[in-house]
Amino acid sequence: MQRRILVTNDDGIYSLGLKLLYDAVSPLGKTIVFAPETPKSASGLGITLHKPLRVFRVNYWDIDIYLTNGTPSDIIYLAVNEAMPQLDLVVSGVNIGDNTSVQVVLSSGTVGAAAQASLLGIPAIAFSANVEDSNEFNDPDYYRGIMRIARAISEYVLDNGMPEGIQVLNVNFPRRITKKTEIKLARMASIKFLQRVNVSFDPRGNKYYWMYGTMAEPEPGTDVYVVHVEENIAITPISFHLLTADTLIDKHSDYFEDLVRKLKVGM
Repeated sequence: MQRRILVTNDDGIYSLGLKLLYDAVSPLGKTIVFAPETPKSASGLGITLHKPLRVFRVNYWDIDIYLTNGTPSDIIYLAVNEAMPQLDLVVSGVNIGDNTSVQVVLSSGTVGAAAQASLLGIPAIAFSANVEDSNEFNDPDYYRGIMRIARAISEYVLDNGMPEGIQVLNVNFPRRITKKTEIKLARMASIKFLQRVNVSFDPRGNKYYWMYGTMAEPEPGTDVYVVHVEENIAITPISFHLLTADTLIDKHSDYFEDLVRKLKVGM
């Protein structure tokens, strides 16, 4: 039976990273592309509950693409219910800008789409690149390098599934790929940016705020370090068992039992 693959992103239809990922995985099976009609960066796991969702089809890059006004997470449910009910793999990206560190991953629409797929039991991979504009994918060597690696990782997951306890593979590419570029397993850094807030005033004298970040010093062995300092490719396995980690509950049982005892006092 032909394998079924969904390609999505959070940058929208006009990002060349979407076509790159389609070119990478389409030889592996029946592939559909389903993207947000406008960029939905930093939408995380957000789903749309306050307005109706629309879906329509266009042909772009000689590819039939489903578009929606929803988020990347919405797309997973729309695709499963309307376009391709039985999926063997979801790939998300290739995102403009790397998604490294817990700080960034938790807000990423690219990783959010993969995470939603994993909640439905579908193997999922998020691909991102340390670029500022999708035009950087026009470099043929860079394009082919990302495509080759994304295809190899996707094919491996299709053939072997995910390891027990791992829901998503988060893959981040450096700004360039050469013969010296290495592929490394990397843990997530806690933070990538030191958040700053710029305070200014509009022409009417009303105060407004503009948030931005400056790069924190990355720790060796983390995804941020691998991509930004070593300029290598980072593969980070992600588990979303954040709130029910039995091993952590057992490890800190005295702490939690004492907390529960204190909560019961006076009830």
